[in-house]
Amino acid sequence: MTGGSNSGSTSRKKTIIILVLVFSAGVLFTGLFNMGLSSTNEMEFCTSCHSMKTNFEEYKETIHYQNTSGVRAVCSDCHVPKEFGPKMVAKILAYKDVLHEILGTLDTKEKYEAHRWEMASRVWAKMKASNSRECRSCHDFDQMDLSEQSRMARKRHSKAVDEGLTCIDCHKGIAHTEPDEPEENTNNKG
Repeated sequence: MTGGSNSGSTSRKKTIIILVLVFSAGVLFTGLFNMGLSSTNEMEFCTSCHSMKTNFEEYKETIHYQNTSGVRAVCSDCHVPKEFGPKMVAKILAYKDVLHEILGTLDTKEKYEAHRWEMASRVWAKMKASNSRECRSCHDFDQMDLSEQSRMARKRHSKAVDEGLTCIDCHKGIAHTEPDEPEENTNNKG
């Protein structure tokens, strides 16, 4: 009978050791995962690819880069949602940026310009679909003191609220050069 209780005690110790190891592994994984997410949200990471140099130079000329308040919005502030689910979707879909970097799709200014409208339109559609969620993490109609804005801004923001517009409806080109819409191909008309 002594052997049975000893075996139960050993089994319990093994279970506790396994649980402690699994818990520790989970904590380690979570910490490393968060570190990875955080480091891929840094401006230095985003602009380290050659294909992002054009974006970076444009961005440095905007109010989101340098302003009187000293508050800087970095790439992830505008392009990566704060909520976990949408953030994971954005991170997974970022594979296309890595793929295009590897393929050299945007490795010259000319190639970049050839794709600018398509890229901008995709970002605008994403922002429109999310009601400019990332913009609103800093700029929220409910938080705006319209009386402190210029007459034109006050009028436009009031109208935007009344019409249910979202930030990107009016503020395309706020952080990057707004591309010209390509002309329709009229050569095929018979």
